[in-house]
Amino acid sequence: MSDYTKMAQAINFIRKNVSTQPTLDDIAAQVNLSSFHFHRLFSRWAGVTPKRFLQVLTLERAKQLLKKGNFSALDVTYSIGLSSGSRLYDHFVKLEAVTPSEYKQAGRGLTIVYGYHQTPYGEAFIALTGRGVCKLYFTEAEARLAPLKDLCQEWPNAEIIEDDRQTARVVELLFARQLSDTTPLSLWVRGTNFQINVWKALLNIQPGEVASYGEIANAIGKPTAARAVGTAIGSNPVGLIIPCHRVIRQTGELGGYRWGETRKHAILAREMAISDQIQ
Repeated sequence: MSDYTKMAQAINFIRKNVSTQPTLDDIAAQVNLSSFHFHRLFSRWAGVTPKRFLQVLTLERAKQLLKKGNFSALDVTYSIGLSSGSRLYDHFVKLEAVTPSEYKQAGRGLTIVYGYHQTPYGEAFIALTGRGVCKLYFTEAEARLAPLKDLCQEWPNAEIIEDDRQTARVVELLFARQLSDTTPLSLWVRGTNFQINVWKALLNIQPGEVASYGEIANAIGKPTAARAVGTAIGSNPVGLIIPCHRVIRQTGELGGYRWGETRKHAILAREMAISDQIQ
């Protein structure tokens, strides 16, 4: 059983019992580990102690982040389509959209490499072109090949090759302790103009912060389109890098996630905890 699988079980238990603030012994028992070994494993995985993680995995914590309103400082003009030279979070990610002519070619002359990799949040499927990352899906054992099938259907004329040595670089960059401003991670994604604008807006939410669906709608100049924003977020083709996990309901509830609510809790709470620790 992977570390993430054990942590997912623990997080599910915490989520269901957060109001009673379970003890370390209570949580450790859910994954059949001693309190000592669980504490050590969890701290290595999350970067913080189970107690600190429990503190951030609460409704009140999410509400406090929403009230801070940091996302209101988003540069709206960038979100609706200015050049990729504009600032994205940490100057780390550069997003480029598939053009209509490229879409029409359905991948003719395009080479896509893919690989499966272990991450702190479970196994991920990553697909990469010469223009950038085009897919990052978290996988489940019962549907491990589904992302590959989706990729082949989306780009039927492309040459699609398994090469996890090339895609490993994405994982290395994504989970590096220090991200480099000089070598941004490029994304090449296919979507409608509306979807692209939503995904660009998500890139402006800093790690450890959250935004509501309504705030994203306002940021892209479509204040009445919160529901459509939710649909666009659910269609995000590059999980984690385009941080759709940082969008929550106005009530402070974390809401759904394309790759499972437990994973969303794990990613968001880990980011919040580490961000608080750094500050």
